[in-house]
Amino acid sequence: MATEDQPPGSVRDAQFERLNANLVRIDELSKRLTAALSKRKISDPSLHGPSGDVFLKAMTAYMTEMMQNPAKILEHQINFWGKSLKHYVEAQQQLVKGELKPPPDATPRDRRFSNPLWQTHPFFNYLKQQYLMNAEAVHQAVEGLQNIDPADKKRVEYFSRQIVDLFSPTNFFGTNPDALERAIATDGESLVQGLENLVRDIEANNGDLLVTLADRDAFQVGHNLATTEGAVVYRNRMFELIQYRPTTDTVHETPLLIFPPWINKFYILDLKPQNSLLKWLVDQGFTVFVVSWVNPDSHYAGIGMDDYIREGYMRAIAEVRSITKQKQINAVGYCIAGTTLTLTLAHLEKAGDPSVRSATFFTTLTDFADPGEVGVFLNDDFVDGIERQVAVDGILDRTFMSRTFSYLRSNDLIYQPAIKSYMMGEAPPAFDLLYWNGDGTNLPAQMAVEYLRGLCQQNKLAGGTFPVLGSPVGLKDVKLPICAIACETDHIAPWKSSFNGFRQFGSRDKTFILSESGHVAGIVNPPSRNKYGHYVNPADAATPDEFRAGAEFHTGSWWPRWGEWLAARSGERIKARQPGDSKHPELAPAPGTYVVVTPAA
Repeated sequence: MATEDQPPGSVRDAQFERLNANLVRIDELSKRLTAALSKRKISDPSLHGPSGDVFLKAMTAYMTEMMQNPAKILEHQINFWGKSLKHYVEAQQQLVKGELKPPPDATPRDRRFSNPLWQTHPFFNYLKQQYLMNAEAVHQAVEGLQNIDPADKKRVEYFSRQIVDLFSPTNFFGTNPDALERAIATDGESLVQGLENLVRDIEANNGDLLVTLADRDAFQVGHNLATTEGAVVYRNRMFELIQYRPTTDTVHETPLLIFPPWINKFYILDLKPQNSLLKWLVDQGFTVFVVSWVNPDSHYAGIGMDDYIREGYMRAIAEVRSITKQKQINAVGYCIAGTTLTLTLAHLEKAGDPSVRSATFFTTLTDFADPGEVGVFLNDDFVDGIERQVAVDGILDRTFMSRTFSYLRSNDLIYQPAIKSYMMGEAPPAFDLLYWNGDGTNLPAQMAVEYLRGLCQQNKLAGGTFPVLGSPVGLKDVKLPICAIACETDHIAPWKSSFNGFRQFGSRDKTFILSESGHVAGIVNPPSRNKYGHYVNPADAATPDEFRAGAEFHTGSWWPRWGEWLAARSGERIKARQPGDSKHPELAPAPGTYVVVTPAA
């Protein structure tokens, strides 16, 4: 609105200036976008979607069902048509009455449609209701497929859901009221900023689109993340070994060595002091070591599972024993690192090596008979493509892993962040967990293929035939005391599958803890938050359902319960140890150097 000091013309002039400035920015961004897209590597087509065979099988099953049970198919179709027609008629009746309001809405709540206009505006409400009806019709059609292999049906269900989620009206600017309101309120500035965010992400990923989930400038590893005090006391081509400084006068005699997954970086266990498992363990009087894996480049193409076991696990165990002058250590493995710790322990048992006193597994799969939702990416159509791609690149690039895991929660980790960043023009939030999630690592070519083929597809560990340093090992070969922590809503390592592997260990001393929440939040669950509880069952349950039915629920974190379990297997208290010794000088302060290295593309 014009004022006495600001005549109407000046408002228009200011608007024209902003428009011209934005046009210049758009032109510059378009050139940057073209240049960034030109850097995109052409990857194997199999990595961009499942083989068409899976949908052909679904169509064949649907046609067979139509021939064998036409009444069922017609019932579904008529029900969908009836709902759609009724919805259309009710919307028209509202218009005929001259009332600018939507018809009755019985669709379920969905947080994607939280803007009030989805409920009150006839156009947006019509879109929402019809979309949810369509989604339900697709779900019912897929759920009703009978003449199809269960594994194929699971894939059809997953990829159909992905397609349905993709076509949500919230994912398109013209049918997203939040984005439209934002564009009007900012005179289009939000769209220009959204384009800047899009170009930034494509430039950062060498022509590929990977949505930035967290503000990259808000965090720095070693400054406001991974700040627990310690030092690198050993380094080889596979890892840096970090020992943390004690905060107690005495410590447990048996040291603790933690193996994080090399799919991600170790500081998920040391984000900040308030939720750092590493700091909490040090404060409980444990001598804590952690392995910080190298982020490999193409020079690591020939590194396989045996190399990770020999130069990673066994070498780290030996160095910790040497530094602490102890015959035994306690070990922890998280996710894939837990799977590989199992291989290592089985090998040590068969070799008669008692170096490890007890082992703890965080969200670990050892029996891949049912790998959960991740299983839809473990068929040959994907794995063959990965094998061809890594043969060219020497690594499985971090973007493939990041994208795969993001699609397991696509609305939360792809579409909603993309809407906020590209349509709304918002800056990514300063969220430590999401920052870590975007700080991924590459995988060596040989290791990736051996893991996917031998463990995930062929399930050789559960079958007792996975080769480690020349000899086959299995779950029954692990006989030391073990504690396994699984997470109730884990979409990467389903807790029931984790329990099934746990049951097959040859150990007599076994403890299973089921935490609330998911793969990360269920583990990074400090007692101070009092957020997620956990379940325990002292009985020797034979199945996951039996465990859950007889389990006792306890409020609060599982950390103290595990701490007691660990302390009971960690010996007497002795004078606290400082990092390293005469043969292991401090090479660098924690969190070390490997964790901040990003290999050249």
